Amino acid sequence: MPQKYAAGNWKMNGLVTDLTEVLEIDKGVADLACQTVICLPATLIYAADGDPRQTVEIGGQYCHPAASGAHTGDISAEMLAEAGASYVITGHSERRTDHGETDADVRAQTEAAWRAGLVAILCIGETLDQREAGETLSVLMSQIDGSLPEGATAENTILAYEPVWAIGTGKVATPDQVAEVHDALREKLGPEMSLLYGGSVKAANAAELFALTNVDGALVGGASLKAADFVPIAKALSES
Repeated sequence: MPQKYAAGNWKMNGLVTDLTEVLEIDKGVADLACQTVICLPATLIYAADGDPRQTVEIGGQYCHPAASGAHTGDISAEMLAEAGASYVITGHSERRTDHGETDADVRAQTEAAWRAGLVAILCIGETLDQREAGETLSVLMSQIDGSLPEGATAENTILAYEPVWAIGTGKVATPDQVAEVHDALREKLGPEMSLLYGGSVKAANAAELFALTNVDGALVGGASLKAADFVPIAKALSES
């Protein structure tokens, strides 16, 4: 059975004082039957690694493909690992859109994550125009073919389906839409890789999403910033 993951993405939010929320999340998920990961801004990873956590793992949100070099403002997978990260997000649609990252870029970042011993949380997703044109599955499969390197396993990669039109919009894909995509992903990627859904996941809709056969957890944005919002999502996953 695939591992269940409740993963949070803080995006460009949070100062050191906000790490108390990670500790509160840690307390809230201590006895749950799922792995909890919080992907923090790079400035917070080292500070979080020094906190007395028992359960929550820490991740980064991006890594440059190179281990070092003349790349002003970037951060390598090795730097993230040294700071205390065990996971890193690759291919998030906000990176693909805001920074023009291509499938080839995402593939190289994912390989860099593996090189540094990090688990990659690789994101794919279609735009609203692509969905309305009936292109969802072809777009997603193309992204996987271009972004997922050879050698991907359940131990080094988690796949997150995040429809671009549902991220931070309050819109959530219907259960039928999520099931169609996740069933296709399972057929393509095999029985062991964890498949997460992301896109305006909240406590109110989590149980319905986690009841779907091939949904192994969630990549949560805004609702991961506060323990009071995130812990109920993790509990819903644990109970699914």
